Amino acid sequence: MEILATVRKWAQSLAEVGVSLIALGIVLEILFKGVTIPFLPTTSVIGNVTAIVNSLGSQGLIGLVAVWVLYVIWKNK
Repeated sequence: MEILATVRKWAQSLAEVGVSLIALGIVLEILFKGVTIPFLPTTSVIGNVTAIVNSLGSQGLIGLVAVWVLYVIWKNK
């Protein structure tokens, strides 16, 4: 059981780092609009997040349920 707890902590830490990196990417794109960010030369974080939100929104109720499930999982960590 201790191994599973360790793996769970790693997964939580990786998820938190991922969310932090996404937030950092969004802030950098807003601050440096029109300027190429050295470590994100061809990636548009805002564009990718917008595409994900649009695809969930186009699914109607199923998209809302998916977002709610992800939110509940994230809050109950």
